[in-house]
Amino acid sequence: MHATEIVLPAVGEPEILEVRVRTLPEPGPGQALVRVEASGVSFAEQQMRRGKYYDMPAFPFVPGYDLVGVVEELGPATDEPRALAPGQRVAALTKTGGWADHVLLDAADLVPVPDGVGAAEAETLVTNGLTAWRMLFRTARVRSGDTVVVHGANGGVGSVLVQFARARGIRVIGTASARNRQAVAALGAVPVDYRDDVLARVRELAPEGVAAVFDHVGGKSVKNSWRMLAPGGTLVSYGSASTRDHDGNGTLTVLRLVARLALWNALPDGRHAHFFNLWAGKARHPHRYRAELREDLAEIFALLRDGTVEARIDRVFPLHRAAEALRHAESGTVVGKVVIAPGADGDRPGTHRA
Repeated sequence: MHATEIVLPAVGEPEILEVRVRTLPEPGPGQALVRVEASGVSFAEQQMRRGKYYDMPAFPFVPGYDLVGVVEELGPATDEPRALAPGQRVAALTKTGGWADHVLLDAADLVPVPDGVGAAEAETLVTNGLTAWRMLFRTARVRSGDTVVVHGANGGVGSVLVQFARARGIRVIGTASARNRQAVAALGAVPVDYRDDVLARVRELAPEGVAAVFDHVGGKSVKNSWRMLAPGGTLVSYGSASTRDHDGNGTLTVLRLVARLALWNALPDGRHAHFFNLWAGKARHPHRYRAELREDLAEIFALLRDGTVEARIDRVFPLHRAAEALRHAESGTVVGKVVIAPGADGDRPGTHRA
């Protein structure tokens, strides 16, 4: 089996990406050969090509944080309790390796995608959906009637976060650019221009503070996010987009952010601060991690299938144009998710489909 894949050979602009073909071995025990139908472009790849993602592998490697595809072959003696079979559509978190047309993965890491859910639509809710779901309901534990702030409410994670929150009766204040105001309002959030005095505006809208703030921006934004919280509120930091183009070590940036959050947690006012890591717990508790992954994705895909949540696809690019996809994802004009589809024959506007 020959696989076509996109390789990031070193630090550089998106155009440094290379298309390579390599031979895949037959799937071994516990493995599955998956034909990739869709992968995505996330903030992780944007940082990786700068050499700044805090736990990225050594160059060269294949990017691709997640994927959706079809099982083509299972290795011998696969002990897989969910009875995967060839022809079944599945989703997987990969961290790297998703930008390819075929991959070998551990069968235990594959989550079935229900009938009626398309590959590109499902892909928008793997990394983004799991991140949003877990931050809301496992980390911040927000409830119906709460008010929360979502920074970047028009983005890949932000737009999903708003939808999950609104589906549970949670009021959302969403920051975005002026041009995305209507898109944020259409999701059900109260839009706030991120170039305004956001802290003052949030205090007008929620004088007693908010139950949670979800901040991917980092830098100075985190300080104001902490000030927005009501007593007992929770700040969830999950990135440092404001420092994306800054010189310096990405790991140190994250460590400084985590240290600041730890200091805030020590304050005796009942507020909480967390740095969200989608992979936390997998190494120590792999069986529990996989069980929760299946549980969370099953709920997320059910919401997508019944139309409660909308798959917001900004654009779809073919695999060989991954550099253009990455460049577009960094353009600041994206609403929703940029998808890479190996079977696509040309880039096209995304569809917002339930």
